[in-house]
Amino acid sequence: MTRQGQTDIFIADATDRIGGLHAILAEFDLSVLSGSAVALKANFNSDDPFPASTHIDMLRGIADSIINEGPAHLTLAERSGMGETRAVLENRGVFSLAHELGFSVVVLDEIERNGWQEIQAPGLHWQRGFFIANVFARADRVIQTCCLKTHRYGGHFTMSLKNSVGLVAKRVPGLDYDFMSELHSSPHQRTMIAEINKFYSTDLVLMDATEGFATGGPDKGKLIRPKVIIGGRDRVAIDATGVALLRSFGTSRDVSEGTIFSLEQIARAAELGIGVSSADQIRLVPLDAASEPVAEKIQAQLDNER
Repeated sequence: MTRQGQTDIFIADATDRIGGLHAILAEFDLSVLSGSAVALKANFNSDDPFPASTHIDMLRGIADSIINEGPAHLTLAERSGMGETRAVLENRGVFSLAHELGFSVVVLDEIERNGWQEIQAPGLHWQRGFFIANVFARADRVIQTCCLKTHRYGGHFTMSLKNSVGLVAKRVPGLDYDFMSELHSSPHQRTMIAEINKFYSTDLVLMDATEGFATGGPDKGKLIRPKVIIGGRDRVAIDATGVALLRSFGTSRDVSEGTIFSLEQIARAAELGIGVSSADQIRLVPLDAASEPVAEKIQAQLDNER
């Protein structure tokens, strides 16, 4: 997917959400999912409708497409930050959809100690390291779907990099420690968010930017309607593209000030080699006439990096 150091980020018109999703998916070889253990990370941080949470139609389209490739199994796993996870997934229709399509759902707050992988590494800004769910750390393939949102509680924006917080433990059985309290009270919060992403891989990231929050977030905010789906393999490039899109609409000061690659989440992720390290490594690929003006607006913001 890369050419001369670039990574392709595909943009599709999503006036018809599922049509846009399928246009993006057609750019990837999904046959690699056949026979694989596939983990799916969506965005169910709170019991609020899209764009606060993954739209159920988007989840259906992604899960259907994965299942059609014949994986060994598909598991959606989640930990909500603003609500009780099981209730959030129930109310958002996730359990009903899983029953209908035949995939598994894991509530990460409910798993035992052996369901977590401890992460300790030099240079981390986490005081005691952190724990990633094995369902993601040990999966053959990981697919993530995120939303386009600012974040008023210190994250500044919440796209693919911050969506990874939902696969990290708040508490681990047997340990008297609240990892999320540490994260949300730390002056290094955005750096810590980026660091999570070093310790698991993604094969595909799909951002539902049919709508988004340009300010506020993650549960409510100023609504914008870009009407596109954005897809790629590179989490840093996806988030840089998303930030550029927010900037094209007008967004919060925290998201709009400085260069995109100086924003802490993106800067630390790039430093760790999670994805691209500059805007000129991002190649935008609009897939239809309707998405071309959106790509041009994003490109204009990325050009400001140079």
